[in-house]
Amino acid sequence: MISKLPQIGHSIFTKMTAMANEVQAINLSQGFPSFYPDEKLVAYLQKHIQNGKHQYAPTSGIPELRSALSHRYGYHPEKEITVTTGASEALFCAITASVNPGDEVIVFEPCYDLYVPAILLQGGIPKFIKMNFPEYKIDWDFVEKSITGKTKVILINTPHNPTGKVLQEEDLKALIHIAEKHPEIIFISDEVYEYITFDEHKHLSLAKYPQLRERTFVCSSFAKTYHITGWKTGYCLAPPRLTEELRKIHQYITFCNFTAAQYALADYISESDSHLTLSKFYEAKREVFLNKIDQNLFGILPSQGTFFQNLVFKTPTSLSDTEISEILTRKAKIASIPISVFYQDGTDHKVLRFCLAKEDEILTEAVQRLNQAHLFL
Repeated sequence: MISKLPQIGHSIFTKMTAMANEVQAINLSQGFPSFYPDEKLVAYLQKHIQNGKHQYAPTSGIPELRSALSHRYGYHPEKEITVTTGASEALFCAITASVNPGDEVIVFEPCYDLYVPAILLQGGIPKFIKMNFPEYKIDWDFVEKSITGKTKVILINTPHNPTGKVLQEEDLKALIHIAEKHPEIIFISDEVYEYITFDEHKHLSLAKYPQLRERTFVCSSFAKTYHITGWKTGYCLAPPRLTEELRKIHQYITFCNFTAAQYALADYISESDSHLTLSKFYEAKREVFLNKIDQNLFGILPSQGTFFQNLVFKTPTSLSDTEISEILTRKAKIASIPISVFYQDGTDHKVLRFCLAKEDEILTEAVQRLNQAHLFL
């Protein structure tokens, strides 16, 4: 059989988690919380399982959940909201619906590893633009010069995984300028970490700007917001013409998502504002992690959002960030993700990504192990 993705191997998340499990290391590589979700949410799930919510849901999502999302975001519950199997499926469907063979898709690097395979599977051409290290700013003049007659999609991620960058007002103004100048371009915005921003930074959704909203798939998820990554429940917000095309794809990939979870989430988000406390919750964990980091060993890169913190290894070395990450996992028993894997050309600034979604005592122990890194490298 001829592979459709010959250059794509196993995910770095799968690799590093397997390595962490093998050597019993603290796993700060894969982005999942180690703590329990709100007991009320779990109780709602148990209630709906016991009440027989075991069969297919409507393909676009149960009306109760779409209504709750409509109240939160202002999108039409019938025409503009689709419940998906996590943000991953929402993104895959949006890319599939938008990209045809030969279309160019602007992707900002470092980028989450789902984007490029999804583009390639549609015969699209990823056009990589690097965010400027170490602030990870986007040069919008260069973006505009990179647009060609083949450019079909600009893929946005804010707050940004893996860098923690949050787009600012000037970034959105630049996007609006591009949208007005190039009416054929569609935007796909990954906003999974929308409720996790730090240091008074605010999440600015593309949905808040009429010039962008009418041409944007906004993809998000309940996973990071409510500590339920295993429930795989997400959603896509888009104007009717885009939603119609996305649903054509969605119905033949998963058809619908976990029914009981949809009912539980509908009940929970209709009465809970816990998402509004999430930024302070993770900001405190960031401080626990950074408070005692040995800054002679590691430089601290700004994290304006997400539940990740990046550190740059400061000691001169011929080792790659991937080699550093693997040695720290096997020897210091602390697993991370090397940022070079999020670049097509393997750009290596010796940066490692650490997940903060752990109990404070785990983060404290992780820091103690990191501070012993010089013993192994």
